[in-house]
Amino acid sequence: MKRPEKRANLDYVLLIVLVMLIGAGLVLLYSTSAYNGQNKFQDAYYYVKKQGAATVLGVIGMLIVAKIDYHKWIPFANLGYLVSIILSVLVMLVGEEYNGSKRWLALGPFSFQPSEFAKVALILFLADLVTKNVKTIGKMWTLCRIMFWILPIVGLVGASNLSTAIIILGIGVILIFVASPKYAQFALMGIAGACFMGIFLALESYRLERLAIWRNPEKYEKGFQTIQGLYAIGSGGLFGRGFGSSLQKLGFVPEAQNDMIFSIICEELGLTGAFFLIVIFGLLMWRLMVIALHCRELQGTLLCVGIMSHMAIQVILNIAVVTNTIPNTGITLPFISYGGTSVVFLLGEMGLALSVSRK
Repeated sequence: MKRPEKRANLDYVLLIVLVMLIGAGLVLLYSTSAYNGQNKFQDAYYYVKKQGAATVLGVIGMLIVAKIDYHKWIPFANLGYLVSIILSVLVMLVGEEYNGSKRWLALGPFSFQPSEFAKVALILFLADLVTKNVKTIGKMWTLCRIMFWILPIVGLVGASNLSTAIIILGIGVILIFVASPKYAQFALMGIAGACFMGIFLALESYRLERLAIWRNPEKYEKGFQTIQGLYAIGSGGLFGRGFGSSLQKLGFVPEAQNDMIFSIICEELGLTGAFFLIVIFGLLMWRLMVIALHCRELQGTLLCVGIMSHMAIQVILNIAVVTNTIPNTGITLPFISYGGTSVVFLLGEMGLALSVSRK
């Protein structure tokens, strides 16, 4: 008599880590955004309310995606890739500009960043493409063919959002490496990616200007945000000034609830608070890796590795920018920085990972 199969459940460890991260994100967002919200909108909870609404929508979407077999999303991978290309072109043509960056598309009263959709679409697309070509992935021609599909979306997204283009390129390189960990190929991809990004940087003078600001932020007016962020980190010390007691968020660090939120966290909670936040991110990466390692199919493994790569690269880049380790690229801290589009799509990715864990 055939034994009945065990009922698949969601990965509760991943859910617990997500609850911790989302909860911490909303609390920290309130602390960093209350001053700006009161000044601009006469509502200290303005940013938290909007982020909370997006989080609720994202959680509902995550649970729906988690209950659907991830294989059912694969047939839509090519369509998702095509839509991301079209949306990226529309951003260049009719996108809305905010703080000097054209990254948003408006749909009536709502606006969203197509680059967030592009990350998810590319993860699905590459998981499918690499799986189909896994038997010949060791050949240089196959590698070039896969890179051929990555570079158009990197170029289009990078025209308005360089940081996201770097993330997308990083996801692609890591997924190919996981499928075929040959160091020679990996080195060639790294060289090709560096050359591509070098040419891309040289095409616009403002990108080269960011390199100069990074080296000597005190000599440039645009280096003000970086310097104030470093002041915030330095003044936090080991245990911080105390929750809600930041001075730098009072107009010294522009838009403190966005890209530079980690500097305010360091100021209020100190090195200790920042360390615990990084530990939570580390737990999230660990759990995604556990799911990837236990998946019996390459496709599911690549999906989880792609999601983990996205999270890891974005967290590392944000912290590196805030500490002036790399030039400012305008990148948010996942689940912590203000941004409804980002939260919704990040939770959608978590839904995919939970779907893989059920298998």
